[in-house]
Amino acid sequence: MHPIDAETFGLHASNERFAVYHFLVAESETADERDARRRHAGRSSGESYAATLEQMHPGVAITRIAPADGAAEVPSADRIARYDAVFVTGSPLHIYDDTPEVQRQLAFMRAVFASGTPAFGSCAGLQLAVAAAGGRVRKMPERIEAGIARRITATADGRHHPLLAGRAPAWDAPAIHGDEVEELPVGGLLLASNAVTRVQAAEIRHDGGVFWGVQYHPELSPGEIAVALRRQADDLIEAGLARDEAGVECRAALLDALHDAPDDRAVLWALGLDRQFANEDTRRLEISNFIATLVAPRRRAA
Repeated sequence: MHPIDAETFGLHASNERFAVYHFLVAESETADERDARRRHAGRSSGESYAATLEQMHPGVAITRIAPADGAAEVPSADRIARYDAVFVTGSPLHIYDDTPEVQRQLAFMRAVFASGTPAFGSCAGLQLAVAAAGGRVRKMPERIEAGIARRITATADGRHHPLLAGRAPAWDAPAIHGDEVEELPVGGLLLASNAVTRVQAAEIRHDGGVFWGVQYHPELSPGEIAVALRRQADDLIEAGLARDEAGVECRAALLDALHDAPDDRAVLWALGLDRQFANEDTRRLEISNFIATLVAPRRRAA
């Protein structure tokens, strides 16, 4: 692997010279959205992803880029190939909108596929990969999934897929989204679903590249989900998930309490959760499986 010039290529890089891995984290938010999230949550989606990856693999080198930004350079496939993996964050952007920001992100994702670099994405990251490979994304009809995605189950293809290795027959996960995958592209493999969203996990093979993604957020803590609920309180009330702001605050406060005390049985009971959601390692299982299965062997070979 070759070192990356972070000043000309990305927003930020860390631990570059002696890293175990070199990861590229693509911020799917615009600059205004990154600033807004920092005001509420303390960091952007890409900064949250980077913090999670640094906790999981101390010494990792991470470069963040923002493909949606007008001044951002869309890196070439050859340049992306210098990384061990690409991670694509969630975003308030709607992939089905024909805007310059979305088009720049689609161009970036097509370059990721062409690079052959393994990629992983959450929420809008999955939707971006789907659209870049020829699938379809839509606004969820008359519903929204917020706080906790319930009773996710693997499909027949997903039961033995390494992305979901170690998952229970049914599991809950952090989630907040109003868009969803309508149709996977050719080469897409449906791995998990639930009653709210048919495509909860998928593998996409396109143009020589492979992408594993989930509609939920394994990278986020309960406290970060609580912040997201408060930020989108009006949307949750409009969708009928809460009667008023007090109802949203009640759920957010429970998630904050779980963040502070993951073993609190009373909080788990109030949220209707088991310990697999509260446990940090289990919550991040898909990211761990992606790195162990697709990234580590590639790094060793390089």
